[in-house]
Amino acid sequence: MINHGIYIQEEATSLTAPVTGDCSVPVVIGTAPVNMGADPKAAVNVPILANSASEAIEALGYSADFKNYSLCQMMYLTSNVYQVSPVVYINVLDPAKHNKALAETEVQVNDLQAVLEEEGIILDGLTVKSGASTLTADTDYSVEFNESGHLVVILTGTGAGKSATSLKISGKQLDPSKVTKDDIIGSYSGGKETGMQLIRQVYPKLGIAPGLLIAPGWSHIPEVGIALTAKAAAINGVFKAEALLDLDTTKATKYTDCKQVKESSGFTSAFGVPMWPCDRIGELIFAKSAVIAARTAYQDAANGNVPNLSPSNKLLGVTGQCLADGTEVVLDQDQGNTVNSYGVLTAINVNGWRSWGNYTGAYPASSDAKDIYISVRRMFNWHGNTFIQTYYDKVDDPMNTVLVESVVDSENIRCGAYAPKYWAGASMEYRKSDNPQTSILAGKVTFRQRITPYTPAQEIVNVLSYDTDMLATALGGE
Repeated sequence: MINHGIYIQEEATSLTAPVTGDCSVPVVIGTAPVNMGADPKAAVNVPILANSASEAIEALGYSADFKNYSLCQMMYLTSNVYQVSPVVYINVLDPAKHNKALAETEVQVNDLQAVLEEEGIILDGLTVKSGASTLTADTDYSVEFNESGHLVVILTGTGAGKSATSLKISGKQLDPSKVTKDDIIGSYSGGKETGMQLIRQVYPKLGIAPGLLIAPGWSHIPEVGIALTAKAAAINGVFKAEALLDLDTTKATKYTDCKQVKESSGFTSAFGVPMWPCDRIGELIFAKSAVIAARTAYQDAANGNVPNLSPSNKLLGVTGQCLADGTEVVLDQDQGNTVNSYGVLTAINVNGWRSWGNYTGAYPASSDAKDIYISVRRMFNWHGNTFIQTYYDKVDDPMNTVLVESVVDSENIRCGAYAPKYWAGASMEYRKSDNPQTSILAGKVTFRQRITPYTPAQEIVNVLSYDTDMLATALGGE
């Protein structure tokens, strides 16, 4: 096959480098109560761009049942905790596939309204009866959902059910338990993509290069987490992102379990960030991947849309840490450091719960700074993505000195603007040795660029000593 476009190649960091150690739009794959959405059929297996949580709720519905409706975690966080946008949602819960029968249920009518206290009622195929008579939607009644996600049937004052004291309701309701890991991973069949295979459509359809990939409530499953990481490493064949992965808290029940669970899950890629445990806000339990994704997007937006800041040591705005079953988890700094040593991000309570950990899943197996540090890895991802989008218009231009000088000069000026605040420096050059005649005749031009994002200052040491001379001077008099 031929290569047509702009591609990024990376070199291993030289041994002289330290061995110790719009830019982050989250794409969220999961389930939502789409029966409450404006058009349920249009909200299944399609990337939906939401510029606010209210837009997401309108399209996908909302429920505080985060276990069954995992996308709602991000809606809550980006509305009530971090106020950040946009977010791309991919819902895999299909009302036509993931449903169960709703047995005929009698509900009382009060002031022409009847409330069926069940979640997930599917309006398509709903039957409402008054006695033996079947009522007609939009003529005899209308429907809406209350804040609890329960169906409200509103009788019209002139319809056939205007005198009814009770109604009998039957049909179907969503059954989130029928969604499987295969639905999340997705597939390509009959010309249709589903699940995380739709990540490919985000850029060509929405014009956004994903920065973070998450599947809260699902990424702890090894097959899901590994597939998500693989997507992050090569989106559309050219873009890169970071997958935020949750460890399975039914297996990692204490902090010392994290090493074995991370390794047995296969979460060892530079393009994945394993994390443990869950976060809690009051009675609500969140996958840490959702919290860190929202927090990271928020901090990047406030940082000039440059992802050079580490996600570590940032206040999370949560009230505690726990396992998925609600069991409380309290880590001190020593224990948090132990979890970090496995290449797993966690949280500790130091004047408030804060994220704790700088490493990707590649640590400790790798010592390459560009692969082990989350902030450095994300800067490489972001810069590569930005380079592609900035110079894409030059693809297929005449390959002459004008093209070469334009890219080299423009890139050195553009990258120079980010130093020294966002990185130590960057330089672009064109080498004849990288561009032999055979490559030129094949229409391939290669540039060589060095970038140097700052590594996080994760260890600050102050050496204290007792100065006896200072004491003598203070007490010795004249």
